[in-house]
Amino acid sequence: MQINARVKEIIKRLNEEYPNARIVLKYSNPLELLIAVILSAQCTDKKVNEVTQELFKKHKSVYDYANVPLEELEKDIRPTGFYRNKAKNIKGAANMLIEDFGGEIPSIMDEITKLPGVARKTANVVLGNAFGVVEGIAVDTHVKRLAGCLNLSKNRDPEKIERDLMDIVPRDGWFKFTYLLIEHGRAVCDAKKPKCDICMLNDICPSAFKA
Repeated sequence: MQINARVKEIIKRLNEEYPNARIVLKYSNPLELLIAVILSAQCTDKKVNEVTQELFKKHKSVYDYANVPLEELEKDIRPTGFYRNKAKNIKGAANMLIEDFGGEIPSIMDEITKLPGVARKTANVVLGNAFGVVEGIAVDTHVKRLAGCLNLSKNRDPEKIERDLMDIVPRDGWFKFTYLLIEHGRAVCDAKKPKCDICMLNDICPSAFKA
């Protein structure tokens, strides 16, 4: 099966299995989404939602994040891991938003990726979910791993994987493709013990039964 036909079949089957695939991070505005995605690096969405439940009550605006003492912010987000770097990025992003963007989250890729801690993966998630702007495919750990397992990319760098996927995934499917792979990675294609025997993709997956 040619790669483009295989990708369409993968998308079709995953859509049938996970029709409601979507982001699970909880937020009520673009700023909260940005903070949540920054915190989600090397952390489960469940843990992020636990932390942000209190964090978002405490900090309502970009000015709150800019003015909160670094040590206090570090303490508040510590359960998400890598909290020192995340706190530094959040405060840095808040200050840049105030100084350069009038306190608003930019809805353009070239602008939002100027913020500290915001690479294309974070930018794609925020732009797609907060503004309906789809300029690429968000590549998180699940997408990176499954893209390799399904032989959709031989690269390891997220931005190179993204370019590979953008070449073969129909553009109108870019946004949801991320969440389809995430759902499948959580439910079936587990990193440590993939359930190839019950996987709906096992007949078109080059890695099936090899684990």
